[in-house]
Amino acid sequence: MRVTRGEIFGFLGPNGAGKTTTIKMLCGLLKPSGGSAIVAGCDLRRERERIKRATGYMAQTFSLYPDLTVEENFRFFAGVYGITGARADARLQELFGDVELLDLKDVHAGALSGGMKQRLALACALVHDPKLVFLDEPTAGVDPSQRQRLWDFLYDLCERGTSLFVTTHYLDEAERCHEVGFMLDGALIAQGSPRVLREQLRARLVGVEVRRPVEAMRALRALPGIADVTIHGYELRILFDACVDLDVCGARLTEAAAAAGAPIERLYDLDPTLEDLFIGFARENVTPK
Repeated sequence: MRVTRGEIFGFLGPNGAGKTTTIKMLCGLLKPSGGSAIVAGCDLRRERERIKRATGYMAQTFSLYPDLTVEENFRFFAGVYGITGARADARLQELFGDVELLDLKDVHAGALSGGMKQRLALACALVHDPKLVFLDEPTAGVDPSQRQRLWDFLYDLCERGTSLFVTTHYLDEAERCHEVGFMLDGALIAQGSPRVLREQLRARLVGVEVRRPVEAMRALRALPGIADVTIHGYELRILFDACVDLDVCGARLTEAAAAAGAPIERLYDLDPTLEDLFIGFARENVTPK
């Protein structure tokens, strides 16, 4: 995989696919068992300590000290990177202003809300001004308004030249990334811009409106050539193994659903989403055609 400077790379995959392990290897925390990589200009096998100082890492779970204040946590991590005195003061003012923590400097970290904890963790990951930052599910447990503000800040970082490597299970967030990669069973199975990857599913995705979606889903999943069927209210989203003609496949779908006692009311082409792609990869290991 390749992450371009000044862009957000979204790293997607089901639980257990190997995303967190990959991140820990790339930022020098785990020794890789095989392969090679250049991270921030450093060789992953020979220069792991340099990589740790050249990159930032925000863990999946809150890993700062709850009994220290917001400012004390930040100054501790600044000291780890050798940033003290006036430099630390300047970075605190700059980053706390960016993530809106200036008014919470004296609050114990354990008393912060989930969104504020994530902001503090991000500020600590950025204290040494790294040009590549790994963010492992940075918005998990954060409410929608806080997520939006955090993403605004991430885009601002990119415009200043910082590259971001982000794992997320929020597919709407993956749509915001400049490029995404899908991992399954420890292997990268697809990579590209969200728009390009979505287009690879066009003509393979059909929408069905039906009043008994569970019965219809069971019947249609049994048909040959269908990779997956998912329910969205009264709509079924049907993913085929290969490109299909709606007029040709419609009769087959209608007949199978009617036989199951769940007649189809309407069929139509669908615009694919990353969620459709993700589900197809995760359940069937379907690679783009």
